[in-house]
Amino acid sequence: METNHNGQTEPSVEKEIQTDFQQEMSYGDYLHLDQILSSQHRLSDHHDEMLFIIIHQASELWMKLIIHELSAAIESIQKNDLEPSFKMLSRVSRIQQQLIQSWSVLSTLTPAEYLEFRDKLGRSSGFQSYQNRLIEFALGQKNKHTLAVYQHDEKLHTRLHEDLNKPSIYDAAISALATRGLPIDQDVLKRDWSQSYQSNKSVEDAWLVVYQDVNQYWDLYELAEKLIDIGSQQQLWRFHHMNTVERIIGHKKGTGGSSGVTYLKKVIDQQFFPELWSVRTKL
Repeated sequence: METNHNGQTEPSVEKEIQTDFQQEMSYGDYLHLDQILSSQHRLSDHHDEMLFIIIHQASELWMKLIIHELSAAIESIQKNDLEPSFKMLSRVSRIQQQLIQSWSVLSTLTPAEYLEFRDKLGRSSGFQSYQNRLIEFALGQKNKHTLAVYQHDEKLHTRLHEDLNKPSIYDAAISALATRGLPIDQDVLKRDWSQSYQSNKSVEDAWLVVYQDVNQYWDLYELAEKLIDIGSQQQLWRFHHMNTVERIIGHKKGTGGSSGVTYLKKVIDQQFFPELWSVRTKL
């Protein structure tokens, strides 16, 4: 303990703690905090614009991690090595919970406060989040028409086009069913990956076998439940997104030109991994 100039006792720094970073990498250096924390540029003088910026920037960082985990999980499943994917998918589900919680923070923004700086956003909109689009692609919901939003950026447009034409994690899971000898229609296994996945009876029947014989197909069963977790969380994220938007702007059009809440309500009806839901009725 040490005594400061006011005569108060303060804890001293442990002698082993590094304090000289002239030649060493610091915490801030490693995380590039100078870049991250200087990237919040308000376009208005309104206090709450900082909240709006940080919520969306933080969400994009979490989305980056989701894409990182989903990509690795898909690769693992395609190698017929399912177990490593379980940890990755559990992590995705936890990240989704963080994203869902972020809407409750943003909902502290009132309609009157948002109107003070909404015009400063121009035509920018969350609809344009390419990482959210990549997540949807990875989960099996594809829409080639959305790529038009990114045609101004050739590199980004190419990345999205490539991912549009890749198998989703559900496609990888269905292939895993076939690898284990469960009969899957060939038109599902060799389908056009750029199209959104559509429900198929042979896939439902295969999942039914898995759920009826958990001991034999434990890894496939575990994979199915991990996917259900992710699909559920993604729908919750969409619902809270819609609810927050309605709370703040009502049924105004989105800044990017969408119908706003009306569009977001339609998106909620788009279910992920359909047979994993329908099979529950068949059990």
